[in-house]
Amino acid sequence: MDNNLKKILLNIARIAIKEEFLGHKELNDDVKKRLIAMYPELGKPGAVFVTINERSSLRGCIGSLIAYRALIDDVIENAKAAAFGDPRFPPLTPEEFDKITIEISVLSEPKPLEYSSIEDLKSKIRAGIDGVVLKLDGRQATFLPQVWEELKDFDQFFAHLCMKAGLPANCLQYHPQIFVYQVEKFSEEDVK
Repeated sequence: MDNNLKKILLNIARIAIKEEFLGHKELNDDVKKRLIAMYPELGKPGAVFVTINERSSLRGCIGSLIAYRALIDDVIENAKAAAFGDPRFPPLTPEEFDKITIEISVLSEPKPLEYSSIEDLKSKIRAGIDGVVLKLDGRQATFLPQVWEELKDFDQFFAHLCMKAGLPANCLQYHPQIFVYQVEKFSEEDVK
């Protein structure tokens, strides 16, 4: 993805959040049509996670695992959800708006990863490269590849992922379904 498109996506995310404070839509259908005419990739299906940081601390992160709507709409909706709908944080305030940085991760399609044992899984997972979706007993959770920066150890990474899904930390013992994906990630700090 070229730098220009990355800038456009980051601007779209920021405007989507800002328009909630303004109380009117800036990204209306006409604006979206013009943007898609200039950047056809925006009209193609895309799955993104939008991460909001404030002073390098997580302030919200919401996304889509599967591309089911136009990339532009996925960015808009997930930016708003990360700012105002992440249950881990109170809604973003206008005072915080200028202090945040936005990061977008564009996901590849998650693929099932077959494994026979925890050791086999450990040999197949690529720390720092693979995002992971874990599914078991109707519950699921995901960690983006960048979570490996904080949880470098395989056991720690998966214990936290199991707990994020509302499962016991040792849920790998129950052989959950595992899917992996990769991301192209960029932030307002990277793309100037």
